[in-house]
Amino acid sequence: MEPGEGRAQQIRQVLLFFVFLGGSLVCSETWRYSVEEETEIGTFIANVVKDMGLDIEDLAARGARVIFDDYKPYLRLDQQTGNLVLNEQLDRESLCHLTEPCMLHFQVLFENPLQFFRAELSVKDINDHTPTFLDKHVLLKISEGATPGTSFQMDSAQDLDVGKNSVQNYTISPNSHFHLKLQDSDEGGKYPELVLDQSLDREKQPELSLTLTALDGGSPPRSGTTLIRVVVLDINDNAPKFEKPVYEVQVPENSPVDSLIIQVSATDLDAGSYGEISYSFSHVSRDVRKTFEIHPISGEVHLKALLDFEIIPSYIINIQAIDSGSLSGKSTILVRVVDVNDNPPEIAMTSLTSPIPENSSPEVVVAVFSVRDQDTGDNGRMVCSIQDNLPFLLKPTFKNFYTLTTERPMDREMRTEYNITIAVTDLGTPRLKTELNITVLVSDVNDNTPTFTQTSYTLFVPENNSPALHIGSVSATDRDSGTNAQVTYSLLPPQDPHLPLASLVSINADNGQLFALRSLDYEALRAFEFRVGATDRGAPALSSEALVRVVVVDDNDNSPFVLYPLQNGSAPCTELVPRAAEAGYLVTKVVAVDGDSGQNAWLSFQLLKATEPGLFAVWAHNGEVRTARPLSERDAAKHRLLVLVKDNGERPLSASVTLHVLLVDGFSQPYLPLPEAAPDQAQADSLTVYLVIALASVSSLFLFSVLLFVAVRLCRRDRAASGGRCSVPEGRFPGHLVDLSGTETLSQSYQYEVCLTGGSEASEFKFLKPVIFNLPPQGNEAEKAPPF
Repeated sequence: MEPGEGRAQQIRQVLLFFVFLGGSLVCSETWRYSVEEETEIGTFIANVVKDMGLDIEDLAARGARVIFDDYKPYLRLDQQTGNLVLNEQLDRESLCHLTEPCMLHFQVLFENPLQFFRAELSVKDINDHTPTFLDKHVLLKISEGATPGTSFQMDSAQDLDVGKNSVQNYTISPNSHFHLKLQDSDEGGKYPELVLDQSLDREKQPELSLTLTALDGGSPPRSGTTLIRVVVLDINDNAPKFEKPVYEVQVPENSPVDSLIIQVSATDLDAGSYGEISYSFSHVSRDVRKTFEIHPISGEVHLKALLDFEIIPSYIINIQAIDSGSLSGKSTILVRVVDVNDNPPEIAMTSLTSPIPENSSPEVVVAVFSVRDQDTGDNGRMVCSIQDNLPFLLKPTFKNFYTLTTERPMDREMRTEYNITIAVTDLGTPRLKTELNITVLVSDVNDNTPTFTQTSYTLFVPENNSPALHIGSVSATDRDSGTNAQVTYSLLPPQDPHLPLASLVSINADNGQLFALRSLDYEALRAFEFRVGATDRGAPALSSEALVRVVVVDDNDNSPFVLYPLQNGSAPCTELVPRAAEAGYLVTKVVAVDGDSGQNAWLSFQLLKATEPGLFAVWAHNGEVRTARPLSERDAAKHRLLVLVKDNGERPLSASVTLHVLLVDGFSQPYLPLPEAAPDQAQADSLTVYLVIALASVSSLFLFSVLLFVAVRLCRRDRAASGGRCSVPEGRFPGHLVDLSGTETLSQSYQYEVCLTGGSEASEFKFLKPVIFNLPPQGNEAEKAPPF
């Protein structure tokens, strides 16, 4: 019985479950159930709990499902009672055609662990179809010369039922010429033959009408009839004869309609009209008549409809050749349908798990699916595969079911998702391929520590900054996602216990911005280091650290300080210059330092004011005071010079120093009285004594310098030879007179050598070049610089 046209097509769903390693079980026993066709929906079939020895709680807890091989829901499993009930009315003829018995194979699946229980449902036939003759009227021409006992083959009736409900018997209406004889067909059925009991006499009775009745074996039986019209012909004593009793032919199932299958041929020895032959089918099935046709004159058999190997793999066609005298010859055509690869493989996804954690252990089930191909042989054999270089494996399980499992742990930071193409290819020619694309997402776990953009940061902060000044930022990134990638910043305890880090800087925990908490002083603290930590919010939390170095940038907040001549409020220092000095004569040198560094400590010198402009000049870069022109007798004896010392800061700071210069004719008169006071002889004698003492002191200092220079040279030579170290006493200047910047600012003390030239009538002083003593370096520089 065909299903109703108004019934909605049900969606095929196959629900399977995760197959855990070692958890899959296939029961070897097969349960068999039966039901009659056309049984009402909801009819009880069996109770799987009792049959399979399970608890009723297992049905819902383990997600029991019923899956038929063709994925149609013929039965429904009641998880509350364990009853298998009919989910739709079954039509045996639609399901199995003429196949007997009609078996529907299915499985009952349980998960956690996965189990398969095999079962069969036998659909029993009921007598719901009436035997039907394909031809309601049959014309039978019989020669009057036919001898008694001659049989005439009749077309059998068709009944869609099977077994005892199919055609079981035939009867003929009562007559005096014929009786009915049943013959077994090659297909296992019966067909009727009319057997002539007595000879016909056309002159007495040219025609006969008979009723042929077909009866099935149902209860009550059903019947169908056809009317046979017998026309008595003139005698014909030779029947047609086929060349072969059986014709065999193979036809590909993809042959087009109207294709020539075979051409049969029969001969008749009679002449005239009795030798004319017509070909026709004889007691063939409805499927044969729908699929094939034979030309009555040529005997060519053509394809009337498309073939399908998966539905009917072969046909038996009984043919007959009838001459005009109604004599017939019989033959059989065996048509074997050759399977071609015309059905692509099918993929049915049962379950898919996405996303999966990136640290999942190997062999975790990601997907369960099944495949099938309706072709046979190599055309139905399939190969299932996925792309290479993926961390997944395909594993066959029960029947045509496959599981997709992980092969190794994944890294979400390298790849957040996988587009997997499941390809199923059969082995036919040509090969057919079906692909199914699935996407598996990878969820994040906290497996990456925060990473700073730099391993160390150097921040430059100008001194005298305002408190809470934003001095810079640190930044760290985390390759994880979500809360695992949210980074919190913090200051780590300093390695130097004396560094008051908490009072110097602070950090914004959310964005890593650094702030100076108080004003910094370059002269007090030039640089300091500390470590910053970055911690994510994962569980467990991961962290990393980076080094931050804060360099205080000097500001021009220190004025130059004059070391020489000292401006301490005592008696001014007077520089003596012989009147015979030429232009460029070195009078003295102004020595100054600046507590700042860099260009803020670059000093320049400028002569602001002089008693006699144009007589003296100050060199801008080294502070040397020299004569600008030769001296003359007209120049005043005493001069006062005001020298300005200025640094190179953006806001220049300066200091000034006053120099007193005394012009003398010779060193025998080192001091000249001021113009407003007349000198006397006693003061001149006093000055001579002082001058002699000064000369003795300078000579001693010069001798000491020469000895020191020789000792240093010898010490360096011995050290080069033996690798030893020479200890030379070194003096140390007060801290406020020492350059701490390391930028080559002029911060040395100066000493001048003076000697008396021999043979000079005026006993003049001759100023030699200055002897410069280097100050000892500060801090780490003292360890690197060799001793003077």
